[in-house]
Amino acid sequence: MTTITQSSVKEGLPHPRGARWDGKGTNFALFSANATKVEVCLFDSTGKIEEARIELPEYTDQIFHGYLPEVHPGTFYGYRVHGPYEPEKGHRFNPNKLLLDPYARAHTGKLIWNPAVFGYVMESGDDLTFDERDSAPFVPKCVIVDPDFDWQGEPGRRRVPWDDTIFYETHVKGFTKLNPLVPEKLRGTYAGLGQKAVVDYIKTLGVTSVELLPIHTFVNDSQLEEKDLANYWGYNTIGFFAPDPRYAADVPNSLREFKEMVARFHEASLEVILDVVYNHTAEGNERGPTLSFKGIDNANYYRLLPDQPRYYINDTGTGNTVNLSHPRVIQMVTDSLRYWVEEMHIDGFRFDLGTILAREPNGFDNESGFLKAVGQDPVLGSVKLVAEPWDIGPGGYQVGSFPPGWAEWTDKFRDEVRDAWRGRGPITALAPRLCGSPDSFNHSGRRAYACVNFITAHDGFTLNDTVTYDEKHNEANNEDNKDGNSDNRSWNCGVEGPTEDEAINALRARQIRNMMATLLLSQGTPMILAGDEFGRTQGGNNNAYCQDSEISWLHWELEEKGEELLRFTQKLTGLRHKYPILRHSLFLTADYNEDLGVKELTWINANGGEMTGEEWGDGNTKCFGMLMDGRAKSTGVRKRGDDATMLLVLNSWQDGVDFTLPEAPEGSGWALLVDTNIPDEEAEKPFKVGDVYQVTGRSLLLFMMARAS
Repeated sequence: MTTITQSSVKEGLPHPRGARWDGKGTNFALFSANATKVEVCLFDSTGKIEEARIELPEYTDQIFHGYLPEVHPGTFYGYRVHGPYEPEKGHRFNPNKLLLDPYARAHTGKLIWNPAVFGYVMESGDDLTFDERDSAPFVPKCVIVDPDFDWQGEPGRRRVPWDDTIFYETHVKGFTKLNPLVPEKLRGTYAGLGQKAVVDYIKTLGVTSVELLPIHTFVNDSQLEEKDLANYWGYNTIGFFAPDPRYAADVPNSLREFKEMVARFHEASLEVILDVVYNHTAEGNERGPTLSFKGIDNANYYRLLPDQPRYYINDTGTGNTVNLSHPRVIQMVTDSLRYWVEEMHIDGFRFDLGTILAREPNGFDNESGFLKAVGQDPVLGSVKLVAEPWDIGPGGYQVGSFPPGWAEWTDKFRDEVRDAWRGRGPITALAPRLCGSPDSFNHSGRRAYACVNFITAHDGFTLNDTVTYDEKHNEANNEDNKDGNSDNRSWNCGVEGPTEDEAINALRARQIRNMMATLLLSQGTPMILAGDEFGRTQGGNNNAYCQDSEISWLHWELEEKGEELLRFTQKLTGLRHKYPILRHSLFLTADYNEDLGVKELTWINANGGEMTGEEWGDGNTKCFGMLMDGRAKSTGVRKRGDDATMLLVLNSWQDGVDFTLPEAPEGSGWALLVDTNIPDEEAEKPFKVGDVYQVTGRSLLLFMMARAS
């Protein structure tokens, strides 16, 4: 690196934020409303020796900025920010602490938990003290990058229509770490996930959109490292613009490696969705480290208690809450989102603890500043936006409350499907869940696909463990099995854990198929947890956030039952794609449409007739059917549809039920497509109207109507 001195610095520009190379030098711009001085620190190629410390000369509209000639891509840097150290007023400036650029495109190195990374004297336990030790030897460094990447030949973002979408949630490392089809040196990396064998496998599942657990740069918690554990899920972000280098096979080129991975998915017409954490950062509360935002402008980047700004509002349960009421913070987050869309070709986002993003000082507001900013943005309006619509803050549960254009995770689907199949309550309680939860989403012109259904996710039991364990088994987390949710709505089918009992194993396999079929044959947008398609287990661990180990990694030695479940899952996704009535954009209604002469939805009892009010009120009802008329209009245009008519039958009773196949308009009979009791059945078996089909105890059926000639 050419020697840089204070005399060589130029004024530069206050925009764009971050460190941007223009081919000749680099412009630095950093927001802080309360700092008095900002210095850029440049490091040697090892990241250990600070070679220059340059003050940014200009301060425009609360942006410190300056231009350094001859500072090229590959340069390691950080900031030192001067200002008042007055924690009781919300200010925690300490220029002894090297700070990460909030807009850094890449990072190198890892955080070493040394007392010097804290702004106060950590050993004292008093955050009002001031620590003078230099943190630079112990913290990651930012890297100036060359943004150029040849996307030529890459088809760009793959726009999968919402009503065709099937999400597949997975982890960059865990998906490939044990995969024998991936070269060993690439396992657990972006390059590994982009391998043709991996992409081809995911494509065969019939899913459309791969949702990756957090890949933004994050930090391992000190208390986990002390236990030889790690923050495996990655919900501890410290950099919103950089892919975490720990998942790179070629760390110096992690940005390019990530882009290559995205390109490989797009070549297979698969979307890439990122799980993003903008609700909190890794800096924790007043006793947490000073790594970036806390030392740049603590009072503006975080929500602080109004009457005691020494302390943080903790709506996230992680110590701090990002202040999405401040315009510059909103700008940072929307800049980040646009960057991932425009520069990295990402197709959408799932927002962790999304309620926080819409919480203003007076509470949740679906017209919050952040939601307005996103809602009017033409770039972000072109990608998928999915909220996790809850947090632990006041009024934190907001399922169905996000504005039009958003989709939302629906925990009611998870809970009620699990309850129904374990025999808790009437099966008819599933009716609104099978229809895309119109009780939550049928308003403001929202479509059924706004409801994202899931039965399992990264947090909780896998599908296999849901039918194998009554209790959580989190001993490996070293918290005396006290962590994780104890209310799993699971059922072990009679024995806790693995068993050699053939009858119990057969029941468990059928219960897995029942829930997978309910997920993929319901209205709304389904999300599959990676590995559930072949019966992956975590040994009963329902909180594997700290398990960067074989507990969390996918095992690919599939037994016969795993292969059988895989084929069954592929069959279900194939049916969903083939028959639009199974993924209807408009909410199906049980009202009779006089103009079209169509009743889109009819609920059928075991005698083949329409369900009565008395049957709906019978808490003992365990078997019923959902008749979906393929003539239902598929758009707002008043004309009949031309889809197949389907009958979904669910029996949560332990014994068989004789079910009479009902009449259907223009129908001459029925063809059986799915019976979860006979998963390998491929031929469509014909039946006549009025035939009685014995529905096996705890099973699900799907019939397609044969039209009269």
